[in-house]
Amino acid sequence: MSRIAIAVPAGLIAFFVYVGLVLMAADHVLQWHWLAQVPFFVIAGIAWAFPAKWLMVWAAGQR
Repeated sequence: MSRIAIAVPAGLIAFFVYVGLVLMAADHVLQWHWLAQVPFFVIAGIAWAFPAKWLMVWAAGQR
């Protein structure tokens, strides 16, 4: 089985799980002051990119 065939469904499942967890956490964060919300949403919006990059590099077979 090729790495791409593993990476695509694994990446999609992981992304949807991540979005669900962020949405559950956002329900609590929305009660905070907006200055406290900004770091949460900035970090949550960027954090998914690092594991996605690793997964794409792995699927491409590069180091």
